[in-house]
Amino acid sequence: MGIIKTKWLEVMENIPNCPKCKCEYVYSDGSALICPECNFEFQPEDVAEKVYKDANGNILVDGDDVIIIQDLKVKGASGSIKKGTKVKNIKLVEPDDGVHDISCKVPNFGSMMLKTSVVKKA
Repeated sequence: MGIIKTKWLEVMENIPNCPKCKCEYVYSDGSALICPECNFEFQPEDVAEKVYKDANGNILVDGDDVIIIQDLKVKGASGSIKKGTKVKNIKLVEPDDGVHDISCKVPNFGSMMLKTSVVKKA
């Protein structure tokens, strides 16, 4: 019985969260994965880990330091973020607006979202 239980837990740990609503209670019905909260059905192959790349094509991960490669105008601010500004300890997020996928704190500007296309890995 212990072997079966261990095997069951191992299978349950490999089931991804729902790609639509991010629910963690996804279950398998044998042929597809089903989310009980939004009733979304999907295949495990459909959920691929997103790879974030900088402007030069280098892969970015959480905690990386990046350098801004162009001057950026900031709405509501009197100045702009200058080219060459180093941003430390970025966090990669699934963009709400479909574009800004880096959450970070820019020196002298505070917390904001940036695009991966305007940074390079430090």
